[in-house]
Amino acid sequence: MLELIKNLKGDKVIWTFVALLALFSFMPVFSASSNLAYMGHGTGNTLGYLVKHFAHICIGFLIIYWVHKVPYHYFRAISLAAMPLVWVLLAYTLVKGTVIAGANASRWIQVPFVGITFQTSTLAFIVLMVFVARYLSKKREEPITFKNSLWELWTPVFFTLGLILPANFSTAALMFSMVLMLTFVGQYPLKYIGLIVGAGVLALAFFVLVSKAFPDAKFFNRVKTWESRLENFTTDKPDEDDYQIEKAKIAIASGGIQGLGPGKSVQKNFLPQSSSDFIFAIIVEEYGLIGGLTVLSLYLLLFFRFIVAAHKANTLFGKLVVVGLGFPIVFQALINMAVAVELLPVTGQTLPLISSGGSSIWMTCISIGIIIGVTKKEEEIAQELDEKKRREETLKRMIDAQIEREEIAERALREMELAQEHGHSITDESNPMDAVRGKK
Repeated sequence: MLELIKNLKGDKVIWTFVALLALFSFMPVFSASSNLAYMGHGTGNTLGYLVKHFAHICIGFLIIYWVHKVPYHYFRAISLAAMPLVWVLLAYTLVKGTVIAGANASRWIQVPFVGITFQTSTLAFIVLMVFVARYLSKKREEPITFKNSLWELWTPVFFTLGLILPANFSTAALMFSMVLMLTFVGQYPLKYIGLIVGAGVLALAFFVLVSKAFPDAKFFNRVKTWESRLENFTTDKPDEDDYQIEKAKIAIASGGIQGLGPGKSVQKNFLPQSSSDFIFAIIVEEYGLIGGLTVLSLYLLLFFRFIVAAHKANTLFGKLVVVGLGFPIVFQALINMAVAVELLPVTGQTLPLISSGGSSIWMTCISIGIIIGVTKKEEEIAQELDEKKRREETLKRMIDAQIEREEIAERALREMELAQEHGHSITDESNPMDAVRGKK
């Protein structure tokens, strides 16, 4: 274990904050999963959910370790090649998506032969942000024209968002906001960003109008949910989402300053999605305002460290990758907390690294692994290159030694064949009775 820790590269502060968030997640998930346990098998035993969450976290840290070993500039080409695959997965999810835990949106697909579900929009988020960072870093030395960027940048962006929007408006809106933020940081012309914002608003309005014309179509069934959530947020009309918010506010109010104590939450038995979408309310109920502010502080400190990492990155692509992948993690956490205290309508965004769920944890870990790969120092990169060079030299020596052995064996075989051929020729020319007569 110590040897593994010594092999960790990159920003150790980011490693520390990620580990603290992951370690803190076990008690809230263990406690808040009682609702799922009662619905699942009626016993209320949450040990299985804790073990499952532990496995997800362990796999997530292995993903971070593997990804941070890959030179981050490799992801430039990977993002370009992965975009068509992401579109296929999103289209398949839109048509054949699976409903999970009673959720009324088909955002997941079932992985064949494995039995696990996967939310494809989380993978699309990562690929799209790296794709945008690649374009902005590539075009820095050339003047950006709106016509070229419309085809090379915004067409893939809007096509990706269009495949996500019908089933998951909150994720599509967050992705669009983060892309705009990244283009602003990447010094994309501000007047073009204004045109893109206008185009995005018009596209959303057109989508809503089409949904009104075809209210029974499968692709537009989520529009009524969006309208209902906005109406419930702005009015006091009772609804399922209003029930969730009320239970979340009761949990937060019950926590007070110090909280009820680990595992002593009451509202976890009544609050739907208490281990995922509304886990922050359970944290405040059990750990109080102190626990809630501690979690918020960890995310803000992580956000500050992402800024430092982006500033220290050696390349423009590295800076944009840290911003494009790091900032959404923190913004998603802030959105989750804002929903729990009714500052925003219900969105369905999880609390990164704390909420239960396999695919969301793993995709977050991929983002963190890429970010840590960017933060590796020059001496660490030189060390890795030196190790790679030594491995290549060792492999070359092994191959050369094997070739030399094969050549020696081949020469020995030829000499043996020549010797045998020469021996046969002498025997043919001599008289077999010479040995008896003593003839020399």
